[in-house]
Amino acid sequence: MYRLIRQEGRAKRGELTTVHGTIQTPVFMNVGTAAAIKGAVSTEDLEGIKTQVQLSNTYHLHVRPGDEVVKKMGGLHRFMSWNRPVLTDSGGFQVFSLSSLRRIREEGVYFHSHVDGRKIFMGPEESMKIQSNLASTIAMAFDECAPAKAERDYVEASVARTTRWLARCREEMKRLNSLEDTINRQQLLFGINQGAVYTDIRIDHAKRISEMELDGYAVGGLAVGETHEEMYRVLEETVPYLPSDKPTYLMGVGTPANILEGVERGIDFFDCVYPSRNGRHGHLYTNRGKINLFNAKYELDGRPIEEGCACPACRRYSRAYIRHLLKAKEMLGMRLCVLHNLYFYNTMMEEIRDALDAGCFAAYKKKKLDNMAQGEER
Repeated sequence: MYRLIRQEGRAKRGELTTVHGTIQTPVFMNVGTAAAIKGAVSTEDLEGIKTQVQLSNTYHLHVRPGDEVVKKMGGLHRFMSWNRPVLTDSGGFQVFSLSSLRRIREEGVYFHSHVDGRKIFMGPEESMKIQSNLASTIAMAFDECAPAKAERDYVEASVARTTRWLARCREEMKRLNSLEDTINRQQLLFGINQGAVYTDIRIDHAKRISEMELDGYAVGGLAVGETHEEMYRVLEETVPYLPSDKPTYLMGVGTPANILEGVERGIDFFDCVYPSRNGRHGHLYTNRGKINLFNAKYELDGRPIEEGCACPACRRYSRAYIRHLLKAKEMLGMRLCVLHNLYFYNTMMEEIRDALDAGCFAAYKKKKLDNMAQGEER
């Protein structure tokens, strides 16, 4: 299922074979929270910008249009007209992000919908059932993402409950995958390591969940208030205690630099809203740092966003034109910027894999970071 092809230090080059195709890792997952990439990006677009995996969110799809609706439509793949892998987040992050709308209990979490205020209950079994209805390739276990700076006593109790929830998720997924009417009976389950910035709690939790022999393992609860240095320290000390023969996923991270540092520390999978969110606001990634197209200096700039880039925006349009579209609030401007940023991320992952194949990742990482540190182009 997961094949570790080679390593350079702790950096891993692998591939995960799934019922919806083989994923080459390290990989960036393009975030389509509600089964679409924000910025009017179509399935055809995603196929053309090297997207291997798309990520959607259990809680948001349960609220709207409803996971039963998606099941009746044949699952997420048919619903989105996407035939490559899909990972669904469990809804656990909403335990953190919607803290004003929820109550946590042993049985699960009681929410008020952010859309219409109606009451929602989600526990391990409910999350697995929703994800089974969505029929994603990879389902994430239901967990609590505790704040990075939470008190130690709170984090210890939260992690213990997350471990109990993981055992319930595993049993429920086995049951669901045995049912005749389950769309994807080969759905994979990834467990999530938690523990805030307490590395001893993280390590103990990593050891415990590794014993459950899951299909993959994620490091969650990072990029939620800690510094980059704290995040890197947590990864350095925790990832060695997760199985190296299984894929490792760093949830919700991050910048190109975060990804390079994560790969060096043994991470296979990444996701983040940065490329699409920043793109919608005219902030674009290049190999020489980020540029902000709203800056007046680009008003008469006839160059593409980045010379040599083969994305749909750079192949045809100038900075000046895309800037005009953004300022005129034309949707095409957002769309072109999002396409460029996602292409940049997916291409960077391709370069990382090539560097690992060639045994020169350390040199690639240094050169990439040095170039991007130059700041905005003049």
